[in-house]
Amino acid sequence: MSQYILIVEDEPSIAELISVNLSHSGFDVKVALQADEALLLIREQAPQLIILDWMLPGKSGVQFAKELRSSDACKHLPILMLTAKGEESDKVAGLDAGADDYVTKPFSPKELIARVNALLRRYEVKGDLKTVSVGPLTLDAASHRVHAFLDTPKVKEVLLGPTEFRLLEFLMSHPERVHSRPSLLDHVWGNDSYIEERTVDVHIKRLRSALALVDCENMIETVRGSGYRLSKALIQS
Repeated sequence: MSQYILIVEDEPSIAELISVNLSHSGFDVKVALQADEALLLIREQAPQLIILDWMLPGKSGVQFAKELRSSDACKHLPILMLTAKGEESDKVAGLDAGADDYVTKPFSPKELIARVNALLRRYEVKGDLKTVSVGPLTLDAASHRVHAFLDTPKVKEVLLGPTEFRLLEFLMSHPERVHSRPSLLDHVWGNDSYIEERTVDVHIKRLRSALALVDCENMIETVRGSGYRLSKALIQS
């Protein structure tokens, strides 16, 4: 069965270019010209991946990405953002909004297809799904859920996007080790990824923000000049 990709792009010529190339690569494709139309299509059938333009009428792609990430039904959907904004600060803003990858306009259709395939491979279901616990955190790869077992009567769920989930899964599987940015890119994003090292910092920030809601953000330590480490114990700030 073909994988379904939703294109959210308000320029018909660009949407057609992307759609034709994806269709020729074997994908099932639908197109929405704005965010509200895209939301209706998502409710009808959840796509495997969303290609989202930054500049959309009415509601920007950045705003729409934030809304998708805050929704239980859509928080796990991989998002590839298209943007004419090539500055690092703009890319960081897109990643902060919830995008997993970005492509700068004008783009090569071949590169876009390669990015799509890499992103889909990153999130394909693996057969070795497991549960791992470190300190108060427990991650269940099968259900894609993370819970914090703190000194309170209620267990708290940690809501994460797909990239933050994979990042935390890797860190929890290798606690107390220092991981460099290139190592994290290789293990979490894959060696066929086009992601820049700066992206790791953005996703670490997003992961810490999510963990802060359950008072576990200090478990992720920055090791100056080396990278990041996940501690087995809560660290007092």
